[in-house]
This record gives sequence, C-alpha cells and structure tokens, in this order.
Amino acid sequence: MEAMHLHLPVSLRVNALTTGLILCTLLTGPASAQDDYARSTQGTRILEGQNGFQIKVLVEAANLGGTELDLGEITFPAGPAPNRGHGHTSIEIFYILSGQLNHVVNGESHILDPGMVGIVRPGDDVIHHVTSDEPVRALVIWAPGGEAERLARFFQQRPIEDNGNEGGNR
Repeated sequence: MEAMHLHLPVSLRVNALTTGLILCTLLTGPASAQDDYARSTQGTRILEGQNGFQIKVLVEAANLGGTELDLGEITFPAGPAPNRGHGHTSIEIFYILSGQLNHVVNGESHILDPGMVGIVRPGDDVIHHVTSDEPVRALVIWAPGGEAERLARFFQQRPIEDNGNEGGNR
C-alpha cells in the first residue's frame, strides 16, 4: 500500500491538523460515556529512547477518558538510518513541525518537510530517517489509541513534570 503525503499552504496547515484530529475521533467511535477526562493537560509521560529519540505523550486514555486516539510530540535525532523497519497496530499520522524526515513506507521513500503529513497504515513496514542536520519534531496521531501504551515497553519513561496545571480541571 502506498504512503501518502501532502504539502499544504501555510494557511491550511493548522486547520488541516485540527480537522484530522476531529475526523480521527469521529471515525474511531463515540467517546466514553464517562465525563472523566482532562480539559487541559501538558501530557502524561515522556518515552525516551537512544540518542535523543523521544515521544512526549500528550493525549492517551489516561487523560482522554477513552481510547479513540493517542497524540504525541515526537523527536527523531539526526544520525544514521535505522537498520530495519517497524510496524504499528494503529494508523500513524505524522505532521512535521521542523527538520526533514525520510519516511520510508514499504520500501518507498517520501521526503517530509515542515508542514507535510505522512501516513502509515497498520501492517505497513516503516523506517523514519532524519535527513536534516537538525532533529525532526513532529506531531503523531495514532488511531485508534493504545499505541503509546504498546510502545512504552520499549522505552524508558518518566512523568511530565507538574507545573501547577497538569491534568487540567476535571
């Protein structure tokens, strides 16, 4: 299956991301009947890998109150390309904030620059390789949720520091 990427005009980038989040939520089913979710949050935890790889988990079941999606801010360090690909059990959507990422899906290379979107479907084999001198920062959406929890077993994790507003008002 071919990966997709879009290059959007600056004026549409934020609206496209917001629309994507709303669509992911709508397409993955109704929210939990509970009214127990964080209305504002700094995220739940940070997953850390080698050489500066990091996922700041912004939204997951712990603060969403449901499993419709996970949202993270991911940092890929500059450096050598990984030796092998990996897969996901959820749809993975990247929105590049900074840096340049070679997004290789099922052997096909796609260069993603800031403002571009990359998509991986469950079952695809993907390799992410930074091609810029600077790290790549991106927002990542996994739908349905649960992917952050699945990935957590491969990384060191730590809670996000409480700055007086963590977890928001419930």
